[in-house]
Amino acid sequence: MMSRRGLFRTVLATLAARAAARRGAADAAQPELALPPGVPAQTLDFEGHTLEGWTTVSGRWAIEEMAGAPGGRKVLVQRATTNEFNVIVAPPGPYTDADVTVKFNPLSGQEDASGGIVFRFADGKYYVVRANALEDNFRLYYYDRGRRQIASAGVKRPMLRQWHTLRLVVVGDRMQAWLDGARLLDHRDARFKAGRVGLWTKADSVTAFDDLTIRGVSGP
Repeated sequence: MMSRRGLFRTVLATLAARAAARRGAADAAQPELALPPGVPAQTLDFEGHTLEGWTTVSGRWAIEEMAGAPGGRKVLVQRATTNEFNVIVAPPGPYTDADVTVKFNPLSGQEDASGGIVFRFADGKYYVVRANALEDNFRLYYYDRGRRQIASAGVKRPMLRQWHTLRLVVVGDRMQAWLDGARLLDHRDARFKAGRVGLWTKADSVTAFDDLTIRGVSGP
């Protein structure tokens, strides 16, 4: 027979699951965010390019050849394994609103095997949406001298050593995020207004990135 404490925990878990399902259904019903018509797109596929103009905040980032890369033969790889987080910021921007897509391949990691999109990066502060091949979740965080989770969705974890697609759209205080074509997050947060776009990994993640595409509305 289940104890009172066990029954109480089961009821709480059921209520939490129902609330999450209702939030997910409400998010799915929201229209997809869109930038104004005519905002140009810039794609960085790393073919014939260097990292001139990029800002390495932390990590060991380099352009490498990789068989089967989506955009050709070359990709951007992060190989540092001892940092808390690894961040590199792309040259364009800053932007207020943005629509960002990137392909990522979590090559290895024991503590973490993740890839993420950094957005509204300014003065060391930023948002990041990330997927992790070791966890069944898809999450949105903000970073300001420490990382804080602000939204999460349950997912089937992305496979190691396979290419996946992340997409992030932010308009005003509203942000939506996709993993492999499925929109999973819809959240509002107004703490950061504008900044540049970048890429992210955590801990011992060794991750490849390709076909970074940015459409952005320029801002201060």
